Amino acid sequence: MRSVGASHIGKVRTENQDVIFFSDQPVGKLNNLYIVADGMGGHQAGGYASSYTVERFVELLRISENEDVIESMRQAILTVNQELLNKCREDTSYAGMGTTIVAATVCGEQVVVMNIGDSRLYFGDKELRQITVDHSYVEELVQAGAIERNQSRLHPRKNLITRAVGAVSAEPDFFEFTANEGYLLLCSDGLTNMIADDELKELLLDHSQLENKASQLINRANEYGGKDNISLVIVELGN
Repeated sequence: MRSVGASHIGKVRTENQDVIFFSDQPVGKLNNLYIVADGMGGHQAGGYASSYTVERFVELLRISENEDVIESMRQAILTVNQELLNKCREDTSYAGMGTTIVAATVCGEQVVVMNIGDSRLYFGDKELRQITVDHSYVEELVQAGAIERNQSRLHPRKNLITRAVGAVSAEPDFFEFTANEGYLLLCSDGLTNMIADDELKELLLDHSQLENKASQLINRANEYGGKDNISLVIVELGN
């Protein structure tokens, strides 16, 4: 198993508030760890939220003695969330900051995924399947049947999320599935808002090298406008 990550500021933003982390080596009790976080908030607040969240989350997992993967990840992210809330109370210049996070770890053929917000994890084998469910206003519209799934990517309120690290509502969702080969794609909405799932599938599952897949995805998102920071981690399973 091996991984690659990439992050790009895009063509519009003046600051990259996305943060990625990827390790094919153990992180504490976890065999490996992959993360994408997308910060939000004015000035430096969004960048602080995402970088602090990723660094602190990894640190807490490194020292955790909990053998339960889901519970150790859950406790770590809830601790980070409370620390960010405390920071907002202490310094009003950070008020309103927050970040999405999607994280995954693989043990044998078992994949465990955690998400808060609208950064996503896809699994690609012969097909491409979105594993995570966005915590967003638009996803709620889709679930309610008010709009079709294919309308959600271009909806004017697609960036309105309903959960974030640094917010009162920060309970993570967890997903588990088995896979012995294929690819995991963790990404921020700067990728998925620019590229439809059919094209994501084509680029992820082509026969190019792992590093080329990452650069092709970043380049394509920029070709389509690069309206946000673009970040991704690709994990090749089964090697």
